[in-house]
Order: sequence, then C-alpha cells, then structure tokens
Amino acid sequence: MQEKVQEVLDKVRPSLQADGGDVELVDVVDGVVKVKLTGACAGCPMSQMTLKNGIERILKREIPEVKEVVSAS
Repeated sequence: MQEKVQEVLDKVRPSLQADGGDVELVDVVDGVVKVKLTGACAGCPMSQMTLKNGIERILKREIPEVKEVVSAS
C-alpha cells in the first residue's frame, strides 16, 4: 500500500512544488497515511486545508483503503 500512496503523492507533488512546498511520505499504518509538508507548506496557515481537502481527498479517491491522512510532526 505504501507504494500506491507514494505514486499518488507523486501526482500531487507538482501542484505543491508550484507554490514552493512539497510533501514527504512518512508512514502508512492501518490505512492512516502520515505525511510531512515541507518548504512553503510547512509554515503555511492553509496547510491543514491542503492536507485534508487536497491530499486526503485524492488519496481516498485513488486508494479506498486509506482512512485518513495526518501530519507527522
């Protein structure tokens, strides 16, 4: 499942990089995906919205086994 998640993250990465940010996959445990937002995304007040409404929504659509996406500190 980790490979599938990485493939989907690779698809959304260009959008984040266009705004000076990026996303790193930290872990996948029991359908919970842990990611770390980096670059401009790390300090952005909109990062939680990006995480939930963007990354989580896309991952759930592409990989039904994904239950949630959380930010790794």
